[in-house]
Order: sequence, then C-alpha cells, then structure tokens
Amino acid sequence: VGVLLRATPLGEITRSIVSGRVRYGETVRDALFRHLENDLGPMAFPLLPPQPVPFTVAEYFPLPGMTAFHDDRQHAVSLAFVVPVTGTCEPRQDALEVTWMSPEEASSESLASEMEGGRSILVRQALASVGALR
Repeated sequence: VGVLLRATPLGEITRSIVSGRVRYGETVRDALFRHLENDLGPMAFPLLPPQPVPFTVAEYFPLPGMTAFHDDRQHAVSLAFVVPVTGTCEPRQDALEVTWMSPEEASSESLASEMEGGRSILVRQALASVGALR
C-alpha cells in the first residue's frame, strides 16, 4: 500500500493518500490518471479498468463528528478507488515521499494517528474491499 507523506499549509507533516477533484468535463478515469501522475509521477503506470468503480463513497463534512470523514474547507463527496501501479513512483507536487507498507502496517493505529480527516478509515475499507484486511 502506497501512503504519501505531505506537508500541510500550516506546516504540519501528515500521511495521506492520492486524492483530488474531477474537473468540469473530465471523466473519472481521466481524473484518476491525472491525480496519480501528479502525486506519484509519470512512471507509476496505474492499472485502471476502462470503467473504474469505487469501492466506497465517503462524505466529508466541515463540521467534525457528522461522519468519520472531516474536511475544514468544504462539504465534499469522495469516490474512493483501489488502483494498482506497476511502475516506479516518485513523489511530486506537495507529496514529499511515497512509503510502501504491508496491509498490516497500513491498517495500524500508528498510521491512523498520522492521517487526518478519516483517511485511515478509507485505507482500511480499501484493504477490506480487496480481501487484504485481517
């Protein structure tokens, strides 16, 4: 499981996952490719099916406690995907590092404490969706 190390605008260092918006007129598949390339580099070689299907839909609220997902900036609906990559990942943009972890490490409480906004829950749900969560 690839987990990103990022610096927040407030200067905090956190762990995250590839994420981003779909632009007007852009397909979900094209948005996935764009965000994967932006965060992991052009040599990541993601394996996306012609019609990707999310493993879950997460709703982020600006007020904490409404759901497990929180984003101070906005109310957002997130389609979450598991995307295998076969190439070399080099962090780009605001990603400082890509750390590869076993499913056990990625679902650990220690990693959850480094992730914000409920993203650790998405990681666990992703692992469960592919049968990798014990």
